[in-house]
Amino acid sequence: MPYTAHVERRMLHFRQPATTSRGTLTERPIWLLTISNGSASGVGECAPLPGLSPDRLDLIDERFEELCQRIAALDPVAQTSSSVDSLDVRALSRGLDDFPSIRFALETAVLHLERGTTALFDTAFARGECGIATNGLVWMGTADEMLQRIDEKIAAGFHCIKLKIGALEFEREKELIRHIRRHHSVRELQIRVDANGAFSPSEALDRCFELAELGIHSIEQPIRPRQWSAMNDLCRESPLPIALDEELIGATTMDARRQLLTIIRPQFIVIKPTLHGGMAGTRQWVQLANGMGIGSWITSSLEGSIGLNAVAQLAAHVYGAKPRLVQGLGLGNLFIDNVPAMCELRGEQLWYVG
Repeated sequence: MPYTAHVERRMLHFRQPATTSRGTLTERPIWLLTISNGSASGVGECAPLPGLSPDRLDLIDERFEELCQRIAALDPVAQTSSSVDSLDVRALSRGLDDFPSIRFALETAVLHLERGTTALFDTAFARGECGIATNGLVWMGTADEMLQRIDEKIAAGFHCIKLKIGALEFEREKELIRHIRRHHSVRELQIRVDANGAFSPSEALDRCFELAELGIHSIEQPIRPRQWSAMNDLCRESPLPIALDEELIGATTMDARRQLLTIIRPQFIVIKPTLHGGMAGTRQWVQLANGMGIGSWITSSLEGSIGLNAVAQLAAHVYGAKPRLVQGLGLGNLFIDNVPAMCELRGEQLWYVG
């Protein structure tokens, strides 16, 4: 039977507005790619973030049309590989370097089709034998809202929380962290902060010193991307470890990724597969980071249930049953119109439930 492929565009609506230093989201588009071989189908999710993803939203439908035509032209007898690193997937991905969300959807759909299950890799996580420890994400809001959310995450059993900062006055944000530290020591609770580039290069170092006094694990993207010299200075001089996030967007080749890490020399990188090169790109980033002594973890980026499951399956495949660092995997219940969840939180751990 010949291969067929089709794409469905959906709009997911947040249960409550999701606020970062870049603005507030109330909805977000996703595209579902389905690939069939006549007897089975695989589904992958493309979930670009407007204003952040390299994927041009006005070209996504066109790129998907081209991809579906390539898939329909495949000779099913010749497609015998069982790996998303195989030649056929690389060939299908031609022209998608700047569309990592589409590539991720393609990789997910191929794995789903070939394995016949949403357990995309053979791991302890996929077999339901263990969960993945993840951080509790506290969205921006008023000081009172954030305090309530912080307390809820801690009560739910999280030993690592991540705070979005940069929207409130810095003194108010520090007071939120002091509130946590009055009740939970560094040994009891790890705190990560994500500035989403909210600080200027001239103020960032002083703020890192102030945050370091509060027992912070790390800060993601303190200044905006493409300021490599300033970011390198921060990574050298800050007492607070720096994690790159948005900085990784747009580095689409092994050489470009190696150059970025060599020049900036961060302590950590935070890898979002739908932003940073799909599954293949994620493995490259982890390989490079490991070779340079740079820590890493994988995070979701507001995907729906299909995308979140794929990110979690990939994290378990890349890092094994016991990752050294807590991962950043959200939950699809952010949306009121998501497809049924394939993962569920039990305390601080994300489990695959199929």
